[in-house]
Amino acid sequence: MVKPKIDNETKEQKFKRIATARTLRILEDLRLLGNCANTSTYSYTQEEVSKIFSTIEKEIKRIKALFDKPKVEFSLE
Repeated sequence: MVKPKIDNETKEQKFKRIATARTLRILEDLRLLGNCANTSTYSYTQEEVSKIFSTIEKEIKRIKALFDKPKVEFSLE
């Protein structure tokens, strides 16, 4: 369950609230995707499966890079 927004929440609290909810939603969607592996209900090729996971992995790598941005330090001294 997602905590409701608090008017005076800090940026850290807001991040934790939103990131938790979004992560849980992603994990649930991945579990649901896993249901598609049931060959008694679905038919698929290995090429299709590879395409799905290649796309997911590329997107994870792209998003992770957003969090790993190096901090640029500068000084004239």
